[in-house]
Amino acid sequence: MPVTGLPPYDDQNIFARILRGEIPSKKVYEDDWALAFHDIAPQAPIHILVIPKGPYCSFADFSALASPDEIAGFMRAVGKIARDLELEAPGYRILANMGQHGGQEVPHFHVHLFGGRPLGRMIPTA
Repeated sequence: MPVTGLPPYDDQNIFARILRGEIPSKKVYEDDWALAFHDIAPQAPIHILVIPKGPYCSFADFSALASPDEIAGFMRAVGKIARDLELEAPGYRILANMGQHGGQEVPHFHVHLFGGRPLGRMIPTA
C-alpha cells in the first residue's frame, strides 16, 4: 500500500523499464538491491543514477515500505559505487529529488551521485 499522499507506483516509468531490461543503460553496478548507471544528461564529469530494485515512488515510500535489508543494501550500494569510482578523497554529492517542487522527473526513488570536479554551493543563494 503506497504512503498517503503519494501516487501509486507506475510500472511503466523509465527506471522500471530499465530494471526489466526493456531500455538499455550504461550500467556501472548491480546487486540484489540496486542498479546504478550513467545519467544520459550528466551534470558533472561523474553523474551516476542509483535506483533501488523495488517499486518505490519516493524516499518516503522507500523508507516506509522497503525491508530493512532493502534499505541497508541500497545504502551500501551507494557507498560502494562512490568508493569504486574513487570519489571519497576528492569528495562527491548525493542528491535525491522528491516530487514536483523537488524537481523529481522520474517517479521511481533514485539518487544522483555527482563527482569529478568541485561542485559549488548546493542551492544558489538569491
